[in-house]
Amino acid sequence: MTIPISACLIARDEGELLGRCLEALGDMDEIVVVLDDRGGPETEAIARRYATRVERRAYEGDISQKNHCVQLAGNDWIFVVDPDEEVSSSLAQSLRRAVECAPENTDGFEVDRVTFHLGRWIRHGDFYPDWKLRVFRRSQSRWVGRNPHGRVEVKGSVERIEGELRHFSYRDFGDQVDRIQFYSAEAANALRAEGRSARIRDVVLRPPARFLRAYFLKQGFRDGLPGFLIAAATAFHVLLKYAKLWELDHGSVREPEV
Repeated sequence: MTIPISACLIARDEGELLGRCLEALGDMDEIVVVLDDRGGPETEAIARRYATRVERRAYEGDISQKNHCVQLAGNDWIFVVDPDEEVSSSLAQSLRRAVECAPENTDGFEVDRVTFHLGRWIRHGDFYPDWKLRVFRRSQSRWVGRNPHGRVEVKGSVERIEGELRHFSYRDFGDQVDRIQFYSAEAANALRAEGRSARIRDVVLRPPARFLRAYFLKQGFRDGLPGFLIAAATAFHVLLKYAKLWELDHGSVREPEV
């Protein structure tokens, strides 16, 4: 007997990327899409062309959106996908086989994501390998972490699936920088909500440490100039996150002294 799997996505204005993503999920037994209420009619039309169920919902953060989407699914086995990702045929076959043969104590599977950016597939640095727990039993899982990047924890063991999840995250380097602005603010607000404060060492030491890890320790230099730019952008993200947290602590607008 084939075990049914529900693919779950949250979306905003991904347009053609969303269409490609959903088309590659044609082997799934169910596709559930929760649309950010800020998204336009074009995205909704694409979602309704492919998905089994589509719902609009006010954006309350990625964790809340994804959790709501998963709860709408009709099956226990869930495959969470982002609109800028594409399931390769090898991953689709491995996923189906893994779920159908999953031992009783296995409640989740990780998939390896590879990102296309700056004209090439990035296979070093902070971008790769990029194992994500995306396939899991809903009844044995819970969402943890902080926005904008929560994660799923499962009660049982976690195994890995062969095949790659293709990631088309950024249009260009400028798009990456724009997203860093947004996600660093989300992360700063989440840290602030937890009662965290920015320390001098966070602002001074964490960004260069992240660059050194990505570019040298994780061999980002092997991806050429794109590897350097990605490592620098990642360090910039860390700098902005803690700078914005410091700004939240001290107030961004002050009357000038006279």
